Amino acid sequence: MKKHQHYINGQYVQSTSNETIEILNPSTEEVISTIPDGTEEDANKAVEAAYNALKEWENKPAIDRGRIVRKLGDKLAERREDFIRLLLEEQGKSYEQAVGEVDTAIDYFHYMSEWARRLEGEIVPSDRSNEHIMIFKKPIGVVAGIVPWNFPVFILARKVATALVTGCTLVLKPSKQTPNTMMEFAKIIDEADIPAGVVNIVLGTGSEIGNVLASHPKVRMISMTGSVGAGEKVMEAASKNMAKVNLELGGKAPAIVTENADIDLAVKHIKTSRITNAGQACNNAERVYVHESIADEFIQKLVKAFKDTKLGNPAEDHDADMGPLISEDRLKTVHEMVEKAVSQGAKIETGGQRASFDKGYFYEPTILTNVRQDMEIIQEEIFGPVLPIMTYRTLEEAIEMSNDSDYGLSSSVYTENIHEAMQVIDGLKYGETYVNRENFEAIQGYHAGLRKSGLGGADGKHGVEDFLVTHAVYLEYKGLK
Repeated sequence: MKKHQHYINGQYVQSTSNETIEILNPSTEEVISTIPDGTEEDANKAVEAAYNALKEWENKPAIDRGRIVRKLGDKLAERREDFIRLLLEEQGKSYEQAVGEVDTAIDYFHYMSEWARRLEGEIVPSDRSNEHIMIFKKPIGVVAGIVPWNFPVFILARKVATALVTGCTLVLKPSKQTPNTMMEFAKIIDEADIPAGVVNIVLGTGSEIGNVLASHPKVRMISMTGSVGAGEKVMEAASKNMAKVNLELGGKAPAIVTENADIDLAVKHIKTSRITNAGQACNNAERVYVHESIADEFIQKLVKAFKDTKLGNPAEDHDADMGPLISEDRLKTVHEMVEKAVSQGAKIETGGQRASFDKGYFYEPTILTNVRQDMEIIQEEIFGPVLPIMTYRTLEEAIEMSNDSDYGLSSSVYTENIHEAMQVIDGLKYGETYVNRENFEAIQGYHAGLRKSGLGGADGKHGVEDFLVTHAVYLEYKGLK
């Protein structure tokens, strides 16, 4: 069993704490590793290392930083199978999804490396003679990257690649539930010619390490992916130093299925968008609004599709469609939400129980009907393989119910009518809308939410800009006589 240490200033170091945290395999409930329960002192050392490395790193030519980011992707590709294995073991997503996550992370490093020659400023006309106004884009500084447990490899790549190519240094904190993939990544850092201190990893709890990073005066941006509650705490801590926050938080993605939808296509993609990662993704479809004229057929087909889902330990069964939830607490929370909905009148069409495995946190893919807009199951994020379905009469009604949410990350619509699609796109108040496809973003797009789903975003040129600050220079000079 692996006993991990912090990775600070290019070295593996002991924690100042003697306490450890056990890491469990959610499919078997077995302890697979331990990490130190890191302290404020540990986090401070990591920030100091990143701060001391900043000057050299930001002054390195962007193309050289880009080559190193590219090398990280190459090294990840060389160890692809190791990362897939670790991801199956510590996080429990299906084999197909684990492969997809690692391959997307590799692609992300390669994609972001190409931005080295695309970091551009501007020159704008001055109102004065013999003056130029130049707009420079510069790295924001030390970035704290707080990585969640649900996509520990992909979101690691998203934060690391963007920070490094823009000239920032990093202190990373993995989830206490999925640190093994990040510690495997530390080996790659050692091999990629990255100067000591540019990337650091501190292990422990969010309440301790996360708070120190968010409130540290030398940290200029906190990039966190996690819950709304955690985001609120990060914002509060960051406000002490007016540090920038980049937050991808919860979601409650609506899926609108119109009377002109291809029902089979909608069933296929909504199932994918619900059971991916056992429903533990912020952009998963979390609720469905289906037109009353096609509701019976749609629900019947979706119920069958959910029943056909194959559950299993992904490390042993590569054909399993869905693995376990991340923890016993998560399983308990999901089931309590289902029970509460049923007590309020909801009907279970399929699922609704812990799956019958001897070990592991497996929950049956579940569909609920006879739900109301004011129910918790419609208003609050489930983060599990449970899907409530409501019917509607008019498209305006469907759009209004979709927008009735504290969240604003992802949304989707299924229709063969371009006019309906555009009406929904115009009406929805969300950072993303997917039309006739599953919910998952492209690395060259922009992944960002509205309302309580977060601030800032990631991916593409807009994601790069979030790691940069603007420096305006007014250069006045002597003109020709």
